[in-house]
Amino acid sequence: MRAYFIRRLVLLVFTLFGITVISFVMLQLTPGSPLELKMQRDNRGALGEQSAISEEAMENLKRLYHFDKPIHVRYGLWLNDLIHLDFGKSFAEHRPVLDMLKERIPVSIAFGLTSILVALFIGIPLGMIAAAYQGRFIDYCVSVILIALYSTPVYVVALVLLTFLGGGDFLDLFPIYGLKSDDYETLSWAGQIWDRAHHFFLPGLCYCLGGLAFIAQQQRSSLLDCMRQDYIRTALSKGLSERSAFLKHAFRNSLIPTVTLLGGMIPGILGGGIIIERIFSIPGLGLLSYEGLLNRDYPVIMANFTISSFLVLLGIFIADFLYVVVDPRITFDERGEG
Repeated sequence: MRAYFIRRLVLLVFTLFGITVISFVMLQLTPGSPLELKMQRDNRGALGEQSAISEEAMENLKRLYHFDKPIHVRYGLWLNDLIHLDFGKSFAEHRPVLDMLKERIPVSIAFGLTSILVALFIGIPLGMIAAAYQGRFIDYCVSVILIALYSTPVYVVALVLLTFLGGGDFLDLFPIYGLKSDDYETLSWAGQIWDRAHHFFLPGLCYCLGGLAFIAQQQRSSLLDCMRQDYIRTALSKGLSERSAFLKHAFRNSLIPTVTLLGGMIPGILGGGIIIERIFSIPGLGLLSYEGLLNRDYPVIMANFTISSFLVLLGIFIADFLYVVVDPRITFDERGEG
């Protein structure tokens, strides 16, 4: 099994390399140049009229950002910087992209991890309850609520929460933007924790609901499918109680599809909430990606592409490892058999 995971790690590196090549080339071939956008913004007069752009200024900018070099040379320079954990300097903010990531990543991690933990620790028990009471009133209630949550777009959920709980026409219980109050620094440590939690609640709820509903629905379906398997019928016919068969045998096997979903949720830890961050003005990685696309900020966009791609591959790798934990029969031996 160790050899299998080593091969997967090597494959991860080469796959990430291929993704960055494709992303870099596609980004460079996209219509519209960030240099033109930058010159337009830097040379607008007081009345909004665009002044003349000298060829010398444009050539200086091209040399500064390596646009005077062939695309393969630019990629080589970018890759060399990436190896040294340097994502370059933002075209729009004239700051190292790594510094911008350090400011945004902790925010996205806080929301992303919270959404995954809530989805697992609430979604799985909800799915189990719905499966245990299949066809009964509890199952119908849970299923209707989960389907409604999963099918409702996140921006609709955000607007509903803002209207009813954020000072709209109803209750004014939670702040509607940012991560802290203006007087945050003057608060005691307990007050600061409460202030953070107060600001965190509405966007955090938006993050959690969709994943929770999806995990719960998947867990219910997987459990019901396992309960119909022959080995469960055999165990029941030999005198094993339905409760024991449900909890000791069906439950563990039903976690395999959930582990697969967990691997797919890991990329959402960073940059998975662009709409939520935009609505609630949260300075996370998703909002940074959105701003980078608007500004055609190639270093910022490539940094987000690279991080997102790495997390996708990491999620697949972690899911493979968890398969072994959930089901010891999966060994990944040298013959490639599970």
